[in-house]
Amino acid sequence: MNIPKYLQKGDTIGVTATSDGIVNELKKKRIENAIRQLSDKGYNVIATDNLFKSDARGCSGTGAERGKEINELIHNPNVRSIMSAAGGDYCMEMLEYIDFEYLSKDPKWFQGFSDNTCIVYPLVTKYDTAAVYGCHVGDFGMKPWQKPVEDALGVIEGTTRKLHSYDYFEDERHEYISGYEGYCADKEVKWINGRMEDEISITGRLIGGCLDVIVFLLGTSYDGTEEFINKYKSDGIIWNLESFNMEDTTIITHLWQMKEKGYFKYANGFIFGRPLMYNSWSNRTYEDAVMSVLDDLDVPIIFNSDIGHKGPQFPIIEGAKAKIISSNGKGILEYI
Repeated sequence: MNIPKYLQKGDTIGVTATSDGIVNELKKKRIENAIRQLSDKGYNVIATDNLFKSDARGCSGTGAERGKEINELIHNPNVRSIMSAAGGDYCMEMLEYIDFEYLSKDPKWFQGFSDNTCIVYPLVTKYDTAAVYGCHVGDFGMKPWQKPVEDALGVIEGTTRKLHSYDYFEDERHEYISGYEGYCADKEVKWINGRMEDEISITGRLIGGCLDVIVFLLGTSYDGTEEFINKYKSDGIIWNLESFNMEDTTIITHLWQMKEKGYFKYANGFIFGRPLMYNSWSNRTYEDAVMSVLDDLDVPIIFNSDIGHKGPQFPIIEGAKAKIISSNGKGILEYI
């Protein structure tokens, strides 16, 4: 596994819009403040020209244009980290233009979530290069920084190796008023062990992301899952998954597809984030839907963890080896 070098003061962080561009004034204000605050931490921060552009679909440009701009950061030897501006729906359009080969030979931290699974997942599974499934750059624009944002920078600086579940999470959408808001404390964080175990402990190699995105990558030239799981089968695999907008039947069919393809054969366990939007016409819980497919694998399964769209979220180094412990509604993820 190619692990990028940890960031050092004076390194350059590149910011780009891999999917949606940022045109909302408060979100622009937040990102501009993120750039200032990262600069205050001792980093040079540069942004691509597409950052504050948006077409009729919300995209910051065509796939070719977005690919060209991320390649400018990939080919820049001073850039040691690339942070996404936002998610969206059309990140896959830029995949054919991204110089993944170069990025795997000169690895630098790519960070993003949601639609950015399009980049994180092939980078890890096909090009054997670690990447961070974590917050977008805008979160670095909150004032003051909360612990999850400190963790996000600490992980790529190499100063944070152990992540502790957070106290509260956002269960609803909140509109910005100043642009500098932190995470809202809507509900208490309570991890759930799938079979009501007192404690779960899982060790293995991390892979995953947004399930809504992973499923349309499966079977394409950007799906390196089989190579990845076979290479690291002696470590075992920890699947970390979360969903943006899925019904129970969709979750069941997609997990069944991955299971039937053999993608879970070396799984040591699963950890699921809090789903942003979930619906069941039969009143089936999210946990029941997942367990109906995965229960017979007889490996630990954790739900409601700090991963994904209902922030705050862990910065997950996909491709890294880690140990996860879940007990009494709280959890720890430690990189080993």
